[in-house]
Amino acid sequence: MAEQKRDYYEVLGVDKNADEAAIKKAYRVLAKKYHPDMNPGDAEAEKKFKEASEAYAVLSDPEKRRQYDQFGHAAFDGGAGGPGGFDFTGADFGDIFGDIFGDLFGGGRSRSARNNGPMKGANLHTSVRLAFEEAVFGCKKEIELTVKETCKTCNGSGAKPGTSPETCSKCGGKGQVVFTQQSFFGTVRNVQTCPDCQGSGKIIKEKCTDCRGTGYIPMKKRYAVDIPAGIENGQAVNLPGLGEPGVNGGPRGDVRVEAIVGRHPIFQRQDVNIFSTVPVSFAVATLGGEIFIDTVDGKVVYDVKPGTQTDTKVRLKGKGVPSWRNKDIRGDHYVTLVVQVPDKLSHEAKELLRQFDAASGDSLNAVQNATGTQEDGDAKDGKEGKKKKFWK
Repeated sequence: MAEQKRDYYEVLGVDKNADEAAIKKAYRVLAKKYHPDMNPGDAEAEKKFKEASEAYAVLSDPEKRRQYDQFGHAAFDGGAGGPGGFDFTGADFGDIFGDIFGDLFGGGRSRSARNNGPMKGANLHTSVRLAFEEAVFGCKKEIELTVKETCKTCNGSGAKPGTSPETCSKCGGKGQVVFTQQSFFGTVRNVQTCPDCQGSGKIIKEKCTDCRGTGYIPMKKRYAVDIPAGIENGQAVNLPGLGEPGVNGGPRGDVRVEAIVGRHPIFQRQDVNIFSTVPVSFAVATLGGEIFIDTVDGKVVYDVKPGTQTDTKVRLKGKGVPSWRNKDIRGDHYVTLVVQVPDKLSHEAKELLRQFDAASGDSLNAVQNATGTQEDGDAKDGKEGKKKKFWK
């Protein structure tokens, strides 16, 4: 029997709402603690290192994290795109391992090289507030973001018009510098992002006055967002290509729009099902009859069966929430019927109720004698009860 995998957030020790920086920081701590070079021959440490690396490989990737948040480990079971066989030499892993070995070998925080090729831009994150019904049926929302747009003055070069960026003399335009260091394990070759050009391979001596050498101007933009039916609180919609600009000609990042769903005064939601409580009068519960029940589709008529007891649960099929994963599936609405016992009755109503009680023989706990008196016993100590008048 295969060992059940632990929750990735639990493995890294972070909250499900943790941002990319918190996830990276948590993994760095675990990687340093359990790295095989730090624990030679320790199988348990190696196992924990692989577990943490697998969790980080998923949670550090926005798309994989979205799939994992929706489907859990099942999102990667038995097929392509699964987390098995992760390549730990990617940019994020290399950056972290560079930090670790820099600490170990007395070089301080040593960062690995940033690839001088095209890289995707950073993702932007925002949120929208939704009413309960908007989350159930889906809707359109508009968001406003401050995004970087190419500076028209310098056409994105960052250089003053009439000038051009120059090749960095420190790294020769490669964007990275290489140095070697002696360690307990022998000679270690470290690659760092060039401190002069910050990995771009170019130096701007005369900066554009409009963008101050960045090549971009911040601008406010509005985007329409299609909120899918069935979205849950905390889930996010991805808008590809609308995030931060890429590096060295890389594509833009994405915009992640998180849904914040408001509470409903009547309904509670669990996955695709809705739950509510509906009061039923004593008479209707006893005799049966039709009542109105509020649903997200409006009021529906329900036929209460005679003799219905309080806390009776009924199911309204297909009156729940559409599934975000499968548009052909919709949940149900479960209703708890609560019989309301009247607490204010007229004298005539009381008399009629007593007559009803006597006629139906429905006094479950009343002990009556032939003259209409009741034994008022003490159930705790078993003392003989005193007789008192049952009705006036």
